[in-house]
Amino acid sequence: MERNPIEKIPSIPSSSPSFLSQNQKWPPNSIHTTLSELKTQRRIALPLVAMNLTWFAKIAITTAFLGRLGQLELAGGTLGFTFANVTGFAVLNGLCGAMEPICGQAYGAKNFKLLHKTLFMAILLLLLTTLPISFLWLSVDKILIHFGQQQEISIIAKKYLYYLLPDLVVTSFLSPLKAYLSSQSITVPVLFSSVLAVAFHVPINILLCKAKGLEGVSMAIWITDLIVVVLLGFYVLITENSKGAQWKEGGWWDQRVRDWIGLLKLCGPCCLTTCLEWWCVEIIVLLTGRLTNAKQAVGVLAIVLNFDYLLYSVMLSLATCASIRVSNELGANQAGLAYRSACVSMATSIVSGCIGGLVMVAARGIWGPLFSHDKAIVKGVKKTMLVMALVEVVNFPVTVCGGIVRGTARPWLAMYANLGGFYLLALPLGVIFAFKVRLGLGGLLVGFLVGMVACLAMLLVFVARINWVEEADKAQILAGGMEETVKDDGDDKNLATQRSITV
Repeated sequence: MERNPIEKIPSIPSSSPSFLSQNQKWPPNSIHTTLSELKTQRRIALPLVAMNLTWFAKIAITTAFLGRLGQLELAGGTLGFTFANVTGFAVLNGLCGAMEPICGQAYGAKNFKLLHKTLFMAILLLLLTTLPISFLWLSVDKILIHFGQQQEISIIAKKYLYYLLPDLVVTSFLSPLKAYLSSQSITVPVLFSSVLAVAFHVPINILLCKAKGLEGVSMAIWITDLIVVVLLGFYVLITENSKGAQWKEGGWWDQRVRDWIGLLKLCGPCCLTTCLEWWCVEIIVLLTGRLTNAKQAVGVLAIVLNFDYLLYSVMLSLATCASIRVSNELGANQAGLAYRSACVSMATSIVSGCIGGLVMVAARGIWGPLFSHDKAIVKGVKKTMLVMALVEVVNFPVTVCGGIVRGTARPWLAMYANLGGFYLLALPLGVIFAFKVRLGLGGLLVGFLVGMVACLAMLLVFVARINWVEEADKAQILAGGMEETVKDDGDDKNLATQRSITV
């Protein structure tokens, strides 16, 4: 068996200030280094952006077919899918976020056994999580009626979710496969499979919509996702078998209690980080429904959020790219490169946030009429998108900072920032501005903006205080990259203590 390439790197104590400063300073050829890092990130991020846009296209197609069935089906189906996102897919995708630091650092350390076992554990964990979510979905009508929704719409939402239940199982395979490949900077196959599946989404909807109506539209979602799972599954089997050594590394069934504990410690904060943000947006939507001009305000917010989803596909891709690059370099014991990757990611997010905000301002006059001909709604969209443009400028670096700390296997930093920014500031201030000061929807969004700025400030402090050498040392323990070096050093007692450290 070949020795790990990390063994060749001399051991340098993390307490060495000279090494820290040397790795955290830009090299003399900083422009070349920056351009090289930008090219690497572009190769990863662009396919991810396109892939996330296909997700938006799939939702738009589904909404269009629901609208063809009637107003009741559209309302019930949209409500059901929103409930599914908040209680199901947000949880599954959040739990799967723990794969990014583990698999990313394992790939950097060339520890394919850890990659394999993490993929298997993540799939099993998500499958187990689908059980309580399924019972929750089956009671969705009672829950919605309890919170004041109309019984007729709630029954339609339950029917929609009942036929969407298989998508929980499909997502339990789809999300880990995507994370497994993207952590190795393999994003193009994920893009192609997603585009192909969305191309089939329209004819599948046409066939099933005619045959089964609302149930058919719901079934089309998980059938489309299943196509992606099959394609990615075949890709992993074929490519890793063709490489030979990577598949033969094994590790699929080599799970120990320590491995599960390490995964679960990361799963909780990753899941809460994702859910806290999604839930905050949904709470704002619910609060909008309690404004005096609720019908118009909800319509305006729904249209504005559709544009936000487009930009979110970009910022989510940048965050995933930042997490991949940081975790890969830390796993390879390259503290300096990880630091520079984080800096480039931050700079990219700031520029992208400014561009996203300007695009939203430029599109505010044409976006509203695409969805509504009501003059009051169109005027409200133009006004609201000005505030949302400021939110986007801040949201880009917030999301990318979350990706950076996730790449260091410390996702709880983003969780603390989200909890403080969104729930201790954004929502209370939004309620005060909207209902006490009577600023309406604009007040809710101003409160959200203040909370977002506070969240960014906390994350910037967290990122600035990262000791990259220590994080690289921890990554060797997490990724198992120091196991062979440990044996060669012969100091079993001290190194056993090192291995017991958990990130």
